[in-house]
Amino acid sequence: MAAATEPLKKPRIDPRYAAFRLTVRKSKIHRVGIFALEDIPANRKVIEYTGERINRKETLRRSNEQASMIYLFTLDNYWTLDGTVGGSGAEFINHCCEPNIRTWITKGHILYMSNRAIRKGEELTVDYHFSKTIEKVPCACGSRNCRGTINVK
Repeated sequence: MAAATEPLKKPRIDPRYAAFRLTVRKSKIHRVGIFALEDIPANRKVIEYTGERINRKETLRRSNEQASMIYLFTLDNYWTLDGTVGGSGAEFINHCCEPNIRTWITKGHILYMSNRAIRKGEELTVDYHFSKTIEKVPCACGSRNCRGTINVK
């Protein structure tokens, strides 16, 4: 099993999990982001979030490590996907308070669906919905209705 502290591979999109042509570029929001290489219609699957499936105990261990970047996505009450191990590229989608994609968890899969039509060249964004009970994480999305933190209020 690979450790979460291993250096990340070069950010890339795994085309097996993307329904549209996407690319990784420098982001105004945070480090790198995922951008559409073609127009994406509303209400369509864009990409699946993939990664190593880990249990609650391992999730806690990895989240407490001092890794520079952590890409853990809670699937259900027991399982989490660690995008640093076998990620599709969806782990590089940045947070925005007014996102253009949403999360849909179904049958053990985490899918990102378009909220609206997304134009070629536009950065994909999703609301991370961090809990209000954890440490506040500042938001840099720049949206008109930015709530100031990634955490829900």
